[in-house]
Amino acid sequence: MTLSIIVAKAKNNVIGNNNTLIWHLPADLKYFKKLTTGNTIIMGRKTYDSIGKPLPNRRNIVISRNKDLKLEGCEVTDSLDAAISISESDNEVFIIGGAEIYKQAIDRSDTLYVTEVKSSFDGDAFFPEISNNEWTEVQREDHVADEKNKIDYSFVTYKKA
Repeated sequence: MTLSIIVAKAKNNVIGNNNTLIWHLPADLKYFKKLTTGNTIIMGRKTYDSIGKPLPNRRNIVISRNKDLKLEGCEVTDSLDAAISISESDNEVFIIGGAEIYKQAIDRSDTLYVTEVKSSFDGDAFFPEISNNEWTEVQREDHVADEKNKIDYSFVTYKKA
């Protein structure tokens, strides 16, 4: 199993505010869908709440402290360890948020798929710093703002150094 993180983050590492995305980048949503479809996704309960439903054509695993939580179309576990354990036979497993789950998963991950949003934003959820000692950039695709995507952004892939 390959454990990957997929995230869109601002220049100041903000990933959200009040449990919502701050920016609207259709290209990022398309990129997310392309990478995660057919794979397993692991998310915290607040991330699930912000999405509002299981994402189609993916195995959805939600981490929650509420042991009685039942979510139709999702498997619910009480820890990142448990979520990883039940998905060990899967090919690629994507951590999709939120901030606390990213923090727990970054040192255990093999790959980071980062959409770098080329602006700073106010927010209350942050992605951990990506250390050049631990991660090597292996691919970068830069994009300038256009009619649909109002902010410059880059798709960047990192592998564990």
